[in-house]
Amino acid sequence: MLEISPRKVAQVALMGRELDRAEGELRAFIDRMSEDEQAELVAIMWIGRESFFPEDLAEAIATAKAEASTPCADYLIGTPHLSDHLENGLDALGISAEDVENDLM
Repeated sequence: MLEISPRKVAQVALMGRELDRAEGELRAFIDRMSEDEQAELVAIMWIGRESFFPEDLAEAIATAKAEASTPCADYLIGTPHLSDHLENGLDALGISAEDVENDLM
């Protein structure tokens, strides 16, 4: 079970689409997350870009924690197609990214 809520993941994806306008807000949002939530966010992104399979979620989270060498916000903001990967990761985990994002609007 994920500690991070799908709403938080969707919020990061939405802000990532508006990076020119919302970078500072996105950084602050990610920085306020716990280390566990940040690791899960990275793991979801990795699953979305197919670096891990959904069934390897626990391994992806452990790897994100073990390999965290830069601030999470820097890593994620520097990742091409961040929003797409987060949405794909949620979908791969059986959570409708579109439904969650629609609830935010």
